Amino acid sequence: MKDKITVLVVDDEFKIVEAIAAFLRSKGYTVLTAESGNTALQIFKDNRINFVILDLMLPDLSGEEVCANIRKTSNVPVIMLTAKSQEESILNGLNIGADDYVVKPFSIKQLYARMEAVLRRSMERPSASIYSWNGGDLKINFQTMTVEKQGREIYLTSSEWKILSALVKNPQTVFTRDMLIESAFGEDIDSFDRVIDTHVKNIRAKIETDTKNPLYILTVRGSGYKFGGKD
Repeated sequence: MKDKITVLVVDDEFKIVEAIAAFLRSKGYTVLTAESGNTALQIFKDNRINFVILDLMLPDLSGEEVCANIRKTSNVPVIMLTAKSQEESILNGLNIGADDYVVKPFSIKQLYARMEAVLRRSMERPSASIYSWNGGDLKINFQTMTVEKQGREIYLTSSEWKILSALVKNPQTVFTRDMLIESAFGEDIDSFDRVIDTHVKNIRAKIETDTKNPLYILTVRGSGYKFGGKD
């Protein structure tokens, strides 16, 4: 399976690129590399890329710009590499469509574990089941992992999908942020509450008609979130 997965590694630090590429190749992945944003986008256009590891600090286009361009045409999983430990930088990356992040300095094994987790989430195929709410306003197909809003298919990152799935499958359950972190990221001790709030904001922007008065993801003050869709 891994020999069918092509990973694009984008970073302007040659040693980092080579270390990541060598490790992933040793695990059976096909790896392509780029040291600039424009080169990365050209490689992405010319090849079938299944996963992107993307540094935010590049010499031409920023990592945010590269990610935004990728998201125009693809839902391929993206992990950001960032030397910025500030929350705002991480949240901005998640806002533009990244699935996860790793803060430099990091170990290759740590990055690999995060990559494997994102791949598992993106490839999961739950049992066949289609749900519909509010007269077909929102539809979720758990077999194809697709979401439709008013008849139009919308894109969710793997983390957004995992959060929405947890809420949908347990409509009477109030999820704390810690519960949603566990659901979306597993035992990821680097995640923090505002990551969940950012994901929820992004999901609402995609599935709610009025984000100020949401129908689907409801805030339970002082506790967390729950699903409020009506059949």
